[in-house]
Amino acid sequence: MEKRPFIDLGLSPAALKAVEKLGYEEASPIQTASIPVLLQGKDLVGQSQTGSGKTAAFVLPALDQIDQDGKFPQLLILCPARELAMQVAEEVHKLAAFMPKIHAVPIYGGASYERQFYELKRGPQVVIGTPGRVMDMMDRGALDLSRIKMVVLDECDRMLDMGFRDDMEKILGAAPAERQTVFFSATMPAAIRELIGRYSRDVQHIRIASKDVAAPTVEQAFFEVPIRNKPDALTRLIDMQNVRLGIIFCNTQRMVDELTDLLQSRGYSADRLHGGITQTMRSRTIEKFRKSGFDLLVATDVAGRGLDVEEVDLVVNFDLPWDPEDYV
Repeated sequence: MEKRPFIDLGLSPAALKAVEKLGYEEASPIQTASIPVLLQGKDLVGQSQTGSGKTAAFVLPALDQIDQDGKFPQLLILCPARELAMQVAEEVHKLAAFMPKIHAVPIYGGASYERQFYELKRGPQVVIGTPGRVMDMMDRGALDLSRIKMVVLDECDRMLDMGFRDDMEKILGAAPAERQTVFFSATMPAAIRELIGRYSRDVQHIRIASKDVAAPTVEQAFFEVPIRNKPDALTRLIDMQNVRLGIIFCNTQRMVDELTDLLQSRGYSADRLHGGITQTMRSRTIEKFRKSGFDLLVATDVAGRGLDVEEVDLVVNFDLPWDPEDYV
């Protein structure tokens, strides 16, 4: 799939102005393929890796179809994790920079119900949330999906892996039948194909091969090391690379804690991120890392998925990820 200038994709002047402000001229392959399809009102199934620009691929055309004077939810984006919901919400705010009437709200567990309830009562046009919290707000009468124009299931395979299928189906069932439905997933297991068949119509399938989205500027290397020597090998690598900001992924919360403690005991500026930490502390940790408040973030794959931090020098998979997509 060839890249194309954003100006050729049919977006509104306000959307193009936001893209220009962010410094983008050419759309990525997934954006080039998806934006015209969604502007035509079709349902879409996209297979694309994290980091390919898929968020803008569905947010830009969705924003262009919103009635900005309508103070009710029109776009619902479901995400598997709180961090990803926050990340997508940030992207929505950036892309809606020149659409001043559009209000977007992220809702997720581990945060104040009262605050999120208040935000929903203000009538946002865009709601980004985890399936569990979206269901909670629907049950409490705080979230009405009766006028939703588009539902996006971002990282659909991950939501299924986390056991959200029932919630996903209830949410899709509560939205109008004539809505647009967008599925983004790195993989396409049978369960996702069933959902697509049941809840989409006039659907367009788009798949961007890995070779089209891998960043050519990223240097990759692997080291074969006995388990007992991995911590020493890691610290030598950090020293050799003169790392300013680095992310280290582990498969378990216990390993994250042990490795963070070890790095700190050896004088490294390190902190941790995993699901066993309160949402408030996780948000503070991410924000501190973005501001270079410490050098090394040790995280589980799930907690770290969707992180967007500029100027990262080094990413280490201390444990081999269970899913190849997490490595990418």
